[in-house]
Amino acid sequence: MSIKYYKLFDLLNRRGLKKTDLLKLANISSPTLAKLSRGDIITTEIIEKICIALKVQPGDIMEYVSNVKNDE
Repeated sequence: MSIKYYKLFDLLNRRGLKKTDLLKLANISSPTLAKLSRGDIITTEIIEKICIALKVQPGDIMEYVSNVKNDE
């Protein structure tokens, strides 16, 4: 999958929060946090929890990055 969550971790850093703070704020599990760190697939329910907790939109915490290379 080509969804990247670097925006989420940058946002946490700018707000002076650690990844582990997100566990409590968004009520997510450690395995889910690990999935986010690896860029694995997560559910829209998790995205919603994070957006509510941080008062942001999905585009503020994630980005689609194409891994298709053009021959042009």
